[in-house]
Amino acid sequence: MLQQTTPTDARAVYPTLRDKRVIITGGASGIGAGLVEAFVAQGAHVAFVDIADGEAEALATRLSNNAVHPPVYHRCDLTDLDQVAMVMAALEGALGGVDILINNAANDDRHTIDDVTPAIWEQRLNVNLRHQFFAAKAVIPAMKRAGGGAIVNFGSISWHLALPDLVLYQTSKAAIEGLTRALARDLGRSNIRVNTIVPGNVQTPRQEQWYTPTGEAEIVAAQCLDGRIQPADVAALALFLASDDARMCTGHDYFVDAGWR
Repeated sequence: MLQQTTPTDARAVYPTLRDKRVIITGGASGIGAGLVEAFVAQGAHVAFVDIADGEAEALATRLSNNAVHPPVYHRCDLTDLDQVAMVMAALEGALGGVDILINNAANDDRHTIDDVTPAIWEQRLNVNLRHQFFAAKAVIPAMKRAGGGAIVNFGSISWHLALPDLVLYQTSKAAIEGLTRALARDLGRSNIRVNTIVPGNVQTPRQEQWYTPTGEAEIVAAQCLDGRIQPADVAALALFLASDDARMCTGHDYFVDAGWR
């Protein structure tokens, strides 16, 4: 069972996020679902994409009950760049613009060096890295028209720790930190801020498939803080970085890892 976290109604409220137009990738489950829930709770207009229709539709239905603005789900295969361009344009139209992009979607399936073929190399970099740039490229014109915006890319602690059996995932996640630095420099004069969130080991159903209770205990023992990181802990940082409170934060990597690194 996931640990209890601070109740939503006791967490920080950012008035500058109310009515902002937010797109979140990979929003159906895990960290992504936590992000969708957090931005909806702030009163933002939220659209999210995924390929897990059942989970996504159930999330949208659940969050719509008490939402200022019910979230919108749109299926999108982020490895298909034509589809990315079409869906981002459709969501921009549905939202009336884009103020915030959260590039969260990724796949951390384990793999060995021997598993990697040219086709697998291309597929894994497409699902973990390429779409972050092209999703950003698609929404930059709308952000410029709005006078600015915020892009939050998602990295991973895995490459900082050199974890095993993740060579393509770690290659992608290392590159994302470089992508963030480059976009922040090129977009800063347009008042578009770009940052990376680097999660530690977040307790989600997907992550629990990789770890035994002993393995989880070892992670906690390696952290500076006791306890398991929850999606809401990561979402709390995303809210800050997307808000005007972070108006002078750009081009950097922000860890939510309980001091594991």
